[in-house]
Amino acid sequence: MSANIMKITPKLAGWVCTALIALSCSQTPSFVTVQDGQFVRDGRPYTFIGTNFWYGPILASDGEGGDFERLTQELDTLKALGLTNLRVLVGAQGANGVFSRVEPTLEVEPGVYNETLLVGLDRFLVELGKRDMQAVLYLNNSWEWSGGYGQYLEWATGEKALIPLVDGYWPFMQQMRKFQTCKEAQELFYNHVRAIVGRTNSITGKPYKEDPAIFSWQIGNEPRCFSSEKEIQDAFIGWLTESARLIRELDPNHMISTGNEGLMGCENSWELTERVNSIPGVDYMTIHIWPYNWSWAKAASLEEDLPAAMEKTADYIGRHHDLARRLGLPVVLEEFGFPRDGFSPSMDATTRARDTYYAYVFSQVGGMLQGVNFWGWSGLARPLHEQWEHGDPYAGDPAQEAQGLNGVYVTDYTVDVIKEAISNLNQ
Repeated sequence: MSANIMKITPKLAGWVCTALIALSCSQTPSFVTVQDGQFVRDGRPYTFIGTNFWYGPILASDGEGGDFERLTQELDTLKALGLTNLRVLVGAQGANGVFSRVEPTLEVEPGVYNETLLVGLDRFLVELGKRDMQAVLYLNNSWEWSGGYGQYLEWATGEKALIPLVDGYWPFMQQMRKFQTCKEAQELFYNHVRAIVGRTNSITGKPYKEDPAIFSWQIGNEPRCFSSEKEIQDAFIGWLTESARLIRELDPNHMISTGNEGLMGCENSWELTERVNSIPGVDYMTIHIWPYNWSWAKAASLEEDLPAAMEKTADYIGRHHDLARRLGLPVVLEEFGFPRDGFSPSMDATTRARDTYYAYVFSQVGGMLQGVNFWGWSGLARPLHEQWEHGDPYAGDPAQEAQGLNGVYVTDYTVDVIKEAISNLNQ
């Protein structure tokens, strides 16, 4: 094991033992479906507390960034905690070496793939299946850190993709709105969908569409139209609709989700939010909540702002629940986070405010929410730099974010909050 990964402690060893016992007793996994607005698995209502683990397939690979020993330790730990639903990036697009982009990338040129990473994705799903765990696999990204919109636009038009931390967020967002009307960029993405959703696992020989380790296919991470113009919004809905149609054509078995943030990802328009969640083939509503990013809590006063942030969180969840109930959809808060105390990325910083916030969100599962995935699992990683650099271990915070600020390490007290919440959910 590399020196920048934590050693196994007695506490962690106990979790791993629990995971292995659970693994040996697990039954053949099955698909999750939706019936009457409720997730169902094996004929019973299904709710979950999970996490974001975007880098899992990279760890599973034999090439650059691969660390199979760490992967198995992380998955055993997650299984022991009861975190069996993981939201995962299929892979990034574009060249390596781009500032704030995760690497190695999967789709290095249009339709040209890093085969080592494709096998890593295969192996990752195999390892999930062994543990009766499941992944939400997202295929695109409106943000720069995995290529996504910007890279497909660059390939289609030749216009260099902007980087928010370099070029500014406003110019970046103005450029990304072009994806909604660029048929050439969208067709490149559809080809990616065909390659991944239509894939057969090279290890098991099983088509992805038959693999219960996939919880759902997700069109993208936080797909936005970045415009209040009706023409752009109509085109955005058209792109999402065609994406869902294509996924369903390729895979009739798995659920489909958009990955949208809800109101904040829909130009604060409830009309657009409803349109996004009325697309044929979309099986459940996704929402995201970021109190600091959305100015509900300030860096200098995280604990003082926490009560107000929790009130706004309750309102956001409640209003989306009401819409989802009318549409007959389950709601998953699949991405939420809260910074470490003092807004410090140091893994030694305390997590009092975060832990209180997490406990509140977890308490909503089984009520207004049928699932949650916190952002994100850093597990055994020990970051070497505040900004991710080539060769650093992967953590919950991707390359454009301060390493450790939002991620949950296995040594954080947050892990005890998670264990208690899962125990209460399972009672």
